Amino acid sequence: MSAAAAGTSKAAHGDVAPKKRRGPGALAYLVIYNVVMTAGWLVIAVGLVRAYLARGSYHGLYYSIEKPLKFFQTGAMLEILHCAVGIVPSSVVLTGFQVMSRVFLTWAVTHSVREVQSEDSVLLFVTAWTVTEIIRYSFYTFSLLNHLPFLIKWARYTFFFVLYPMGVTGELLTIYAALPYVQKTGLYSVTLPNKYNFSFDYHSFLILVMISYIPLFPQLYFHMIRQRKKVLGHIEDYSKVE
Repeated sequence: MSAAAAGTSKAAHGDVAPKKRRGPGALAYLVIYNVVMTAGWLVIAVGLVRAYLARGSYHGLYYSIEKPLKFFQTGAMLEILHCAVGIVPSSVVLTGFQVMSRVFLTWAVTHSVREVQSEDSVLLFVTAWTVTEIIRYSFYTFSLLNHLPFLIKWARYTFFFVLYPMGVTGELLTIYAALPYVQKTGLYSVTLPNKYNFSFDYHSFLILVMISYIPLFPQLYFHMIRQRKKVLGHIEDYSKVE
């Protein structure tokens, strides 16, 4: 489960969306949705910068953007609905996995374990998410309008080189920082005996989530490299010839 992958590996979700025929109502809705989401993540970016300038330190900046981060990250769940109703030609399962991985990190880790909110690792993945989402939703908006600037297209398929490892590192460090508190409090764990004869250890689940990054990260990272070569490769080859 890589939440960073939600922002960098959604080529199937948004990049092909403009090619699908839609009614004018669905198109207008998608444009508005992506504009609002772009604006929301810009608000988060501005909030981070203003808080940093006011404090003179990057420590604890999460608290300055906590509410808009939760709102707009949760708002991404509408993307699952878009796939389900067919206005975006993507897999509901794949999109659901990508979106919910971020929602999980936002609510089930960072929100639920308040002790980790002051960790620098939170700022690391929040910054990666913010830049990624501004680019991604801008890409979708201009693609839907059939006026995609090359700079946004280039950024979409280039910035992931840094943002993906940056986000994954922040996510893993945040989950790791949460482990002692989860184990101590028994957060979200269910112990036996109980009437359902069911047990669940949230601490062990988080460890499994961390382990899942090992096979997923290289697959998704190299997938994006292949996508970049497919989309931008011929342009860069032409530039070298020139």
